[in-house]
Amino acid sequence: MNDPDDTGPLRAGLNCYRIETATRASVIVDADDYFNVARAAMLKARKRIVLIGWDFDARIRLGRSNDDGAPEKVGDFIYWLVQQNPELEVFLLRWDLGALKTLVRGTTIFTVLKWMKHDRIHTKLDGAHPPAASHHQKIVVIDEAMAFCGGIDMTQDRWDTREHRHDDPRRLRPNGKPHKPWHDATTALEGPVAKALADVARDRWVAAGGGPMPALEPQASPWPDVLDAQFTDLPIAISRSAPEAEGQAAILEIERLYLDQIAAARRYIYAESQYFASRRVAEAIARRLQEADGPEIVIINPDSAQGWLEPLAMDTARARLHEALRRHDKNGRFKIYTPVTSGGEPIYVHAKILIIDDEVLRIGSSNLNNRSMRLDTECDVTINAALVDNPAIGETIRSIRNGLIGEHLAIAPERIDAAVAAQGLIGAIESLRGTGKTLVPYVTEDLGPIEAWLADHEVLDPEGPDEMFEALHKRGLFRRLRKPK
Repeated sequence: MNDPDDTGPLRAGLNCYRIETATRASVIVDADDYFNVARAAMLKARKRIVLIGWDFDARIRLGRSNDDGAPEKVGDFIYWLVQQNPELEVFLLRWDLGALKTLVRGTTIFTVLKWMKHDRIHTKLDGAHPPAASHHQKIVVIDEAMAFCGGIDMTQDRWDTREHRHDDPRRLRPNGKPHKPWHDATTALEGPVAKALADVARDRWVAAGGGPMPALEPQASPWPDVLDAQFTDLPIAISRSAPEAEGQAAILEIERLYLDQIAAARRYIYAESQYFASRRVAEAIARRLQEADGPEIVIINPDSAQGWLEPLAMDTARARLHEALRRHDKNGRFKIYTPVTSGGEPIYVHAKILIIDDEVLRIGSSNLNNRSMRLDTECDVTINAALVDNPAIGETIRSIRNGLIGEHLAIAPERIDAAVAAQGLIGAIESLRGTGKTLVPYVTEDLGPIEAWLADHEVLDPEGPDEMFEALHKRGLFRRLRKPK
């Protein structure tokens, strides 16, 4: 490893919480693989499973049983686990407001009541946040020896394969109705970094009003046999966001790290996010676009945000920011794309990924919108190849980026690698995208006067709890981001 005092843009206490070693680490793309891997890991749990999420649906199938004797539905699976192992405890924490909708889904209420009667299944609804904020972290910790951290919740609508087949008959909600194609990602982490994520989960459990969760004695790793490690023995940074609370200053590690990483990029910034609505991130991108030799920047977004309120908030802000950045982009170095299936159906991008050059790989729960930076509770993890004297780390990061682009274009990662080397990031995508399963360039949509006003004043996506009560004339997407003269 390089000089331990030289962590580049990673600075514990400023843009990350801690930097700890992962004895093994892997990126898991899309929920088909994640659900199978998480199931296999939880089957190895000895003492404790902690599930921290935005949403949780007890009716979904958590991977395939493969004759392991356990139920497939996640609610039954968790109950079965504690029944099989008298030393196992399960802690489940989820956002309180989101739970109101979940509890009326089918048999979920009966599953929750069954859990509540069990003395080793502990459930808690997280309401420890300001008005309009949400608990958004997605963390699973098993025996404080292995953890998952990323963007995938164990809930409905998440399951899909990396092929994102058009009209895949397996893509069903628990009630049997089909859902849209879904793209997502998380990480599997083993070793001291998992212990650090256990501390993050414990802090959130206590903040939400949960009882004591004492640290465990060291346990054997539940790393599942079905998962190959992409990385071994390397440092990983954990970054968080949380709004100001009584006795707790706001945690802004996630926002600061985004700004530091964008500023440090040399050649390529590749990002996947559910939204692109953060003014501060847009300002950081604008500064790089004004440089004569700044990096190319590609953002993968869904065609439209999900729900009825989110499109009004997020899609309008994206349109305004995209148009402002397009005017800054004199050298053609900024593009937003949306993925579609072979039949032209939009694939919903829920992944939160940032890959910079062949050096930085960041995956977590935070989106490129204001509330992820300062209002909601989030957790991301980052690998920085500069911290390790091992060229293979950078090669693996590059292969993960190529695999993601190849997934969207239905093209082998090797072709992506050669095209990027020859034509750059945007040139490669433009030369390889075509008909069928592909990436479609985002085009700024026309906004009505009400939509434009809502976007400009960030009424539906405030930067933090204080801004929600700030005068409108002091707010807005364009308070610092201006068209260059």
